[in-house]
Amino acid sequence: MRSFRLAAVAASLLLTSIVVTACAASPEGESASPTPMFASDEEAFAAAEATYRAYVDASNQVDLSDPTTFDAALELSAGDLNAADRKVLSAKHADGYTLSGQTVVESITMSDISTLRDNVALAVCLNVSQVDVRDAAGNSSVDPGRNPVQALRVSFAPNPRNLHSLAAVLIEPNEVPSACE
Repeated sequence: MRSFRLAAVAASLLLTSIVVTACAASPEGESASPTPMFASDEEAFAAAEATYRAYVDASNQVDLSDPTTFDAALELSAGDLNAADRKVLSAKHADGYTLSGQTVVESITMSDISTLRDNVALAVCLNVSQVDVRDAAGNSSVDPGRNPVQALRVSFAPNPRNLHSLAAVLIEPNEVPSACE
């Protein structure tokens, strides 16, 4: 599991497996039915896919020596995932780690969409073969036996900074890892 998490940090800030839910409360006394965030499953999938691709692109721009480069990726995550990303990035920065290489999204498919289409999960195949994380002494922190293509399940909820968009709230190993073979 440590090698998975290290590969995930190096790849795209994939650091936690804690479920976070985002709920919007109705004003007191109102019993309005929740309105779906997206008009169709296809629209929800497209929004989640665009959000994840932007998250990976922003993560590929992270320079551990420059904390200002963390912001773009952190804007696309929420809850405990965002807190874990912030903690790990700050620690890697403070300890003088370096990150090199690019993460590549090989495929994205729908995993699950809630009834209201505002909680979406994707099955992702993420190629981390070119990514390396090195400590201050120059030693690689990446397990040499890591799988070069990670099978992930990425969950999204409404972004608390912009309720008309999604944020990644959970990234975990996909229960069907053969999906990327």
